[in-house]
Amino acid sequence: MLQITGNDPVIATRFRAGEAAAAALAANATAAADLWCARGGRPQRIEVDVRAAAASLVSFAYLRYQDASFERRGQATTALYRARDGRWIHLHGGFSSREGTLALLKCDDDANAIANAVASWDAQALEDTLAERGVCGAKLRSANEWRVHPQGIALARVPVVEILPLGDADREPVPGPRADEHGARPLSSVRVLDLTRVLAGPTCARTLAEHGADVLHVRSPKLPSIEPFVIDTNPGKRSCFLDLDRKEDVEQLRALVRDAHVFSQGYRPGALARRGFAPEELARMRPGIIVVSIDCYGHEGPFAGRPGWEQLAQTVSGMALEHAGDENPALVPTAINDYTTGYLGALGAMCALARRTVEGGSWHVRVSLARTAMWIMSLPRTAPDAKPGGFDAASIAAWIIEMNTAWGPLTRLGPIARMSETPPRWELPPAPLGSDPAEWR
Repeated sequence: MLQITGNDPVIATRFRAGEAAAAALAANATAAADLWCARGGRPQRIEVDVRAAAASLVSFAYLRYQDASFERRGQATTALYRARDGRWIHLHGGFSSREGTLALLKCDDDANAIANAVASWDAQALEDTLAERGVCGAKLRSANEWRVHPQGIALARVPVVEILPLGDADREPVPGPRADEHGARPLSSVRVLDLTRVLAGPTCARTLAEHGADVLHVRSPKLPSIEPFVIDTNPGKRSCFLDLDRKEDVEQLRALVRDAHVFSQGYRPGALARRGFAPEELARMRPGIIVVSIDCYGHEGPFAGRPGWEQLAQTVSGMALEHAGDENPALVPTAINDYTTGYLGALGAMCALARRTVEGGSWHVRVSLARTAMWIMSLPRTAPDAKPGGFDAASIAAWIIEMNTAWGPLTRLGPIARMSETPPRWELPPAPLGSDPAEWR
């Protein structure tokens, strides 16, 4: 039995953000319950609360730990600016894009200086030049403009969650103990390699971990990170470093792949392929593997190779423009596409695992932030005069958990779905990046 309680609006937008997240979480719980039944377990009662689901779209904001800090470096380079032609463009100076953005604009990291520099460009020309340099940025579009754009057209042709065949392989049951054995959970013994960061990709693997998967988070020691996002998305995982510029680390990742069931990655198309880890190569390396690919703009079309983040998915799809209007455009005040896309990626992985037991084969699950935005925008809007319910501490207290971590005592938002037989939980607290060896338990 499945029950979704509550309704939007919860946050200050007419998009049904909470209900969309609740639907994705309910679908995840249902997929996990089906895998549980395949182990011999009993059917489950599933409950998802819309208010709690909406809160999960800003779950990093509920972290409470000693000496918590959230450095927002490069704020000026991550914002909407008006271009010379009157159109708006959203720059995104996260991580290495900050230096590239400032180098192109030839200005200091200052909002006024950036605004003056952007005002010397037409929005389309600036978007194109940023893309040519591999730097993040996107022109603000309406939903109608996106609908007729080649990338919008490409995305409209595919489902919100794609599950595509990668190659032949024998039928393979979901590994692990039967439901009546001690400690059994829906994804017990399912090994997941998580090569992702901020926020959708890590959320996908975190969701699999809450149903019992053995998740190993693999990061390069060279890549920067944002501590609150790591703490938010890494419970239930072990974390290791592998530098794929080193031959021995490449071989170690290959060894891990051969014993994995799911390989989840959030790098730009081609980034891992150049190092020998394209989806097709993974399927040859480990027949029967489930590959999950998560990106911003989709996996085919003219934008497929571009870097992007939550803000840019909202910007190109028309979400930001509809949310706040063209005079002072602004983003929906949650990571609505990031977290929801992560939930959808986990759903695809579990459906592919179930499909493999019947059909065999290796499978490729593909999700993207922009396609998720288009799905959310296809839903009916809330009433114009409806007041957002919000979420205070009392309203989400039932979902707050405590964990002992390397950062000290931590309180945070726990798993949202309620399941009668296998309550979702994380068996491990989040750990600092690189805390564990690059090996399976």
